[in-house]
Amino acid sequence: MKEIKTWKKVFESDLKYLADEVKSEVEIPSVIFLEGTLGAGKTSFVQASFRDKIMVSPTYSILTEVLDVLHGDLYRIESEEELIHLEIEDYLENKDYVFLEWGHKYLGFIDKIIPENFKFYLLKIDSEKSNFRNYDLFELQRD
Repeated sequence: MKEIKTWKKVFESDLKYLADEVKSEVEIPSVIFLEGTLGAGKTSFVQASFRDKIMVSPTYSILTEVLDVLHGDLYRIESEEELIHLEIEDYLENKDYVFLEWGHKYLGFIDKIIPENFKFYLLKIDSEKSNFRNYDLFELQRD
């Protein structure tokens, strides 16, 4: 895991600027794993990244796609077998970005089903302070 960049004391009003910076740091096509506690702002980050698209939370549908973006919330997934049934690989045609909340723990499995041309990243969101967040972006090595 290679650290790319850190942002400290990001307020909600700064989120669209942060999202633009993150997008400028990653190569596309990319898979960006979002890591943080419940309520840290993972879905808000994705929505800020694509203000021109209507991005809805995938909490209940697990996967949502809008044009070149696939957004997954794997919080309720309990095993790799459940991931198999999602058939994530079938959604990847013409996708530039894949955001996976709670997906980092399945990195090994996801690495096997995502084409090799996708770069992998991890965005850690630290939300210990209630009025701002810290963000750390890492590039992940694929097996």
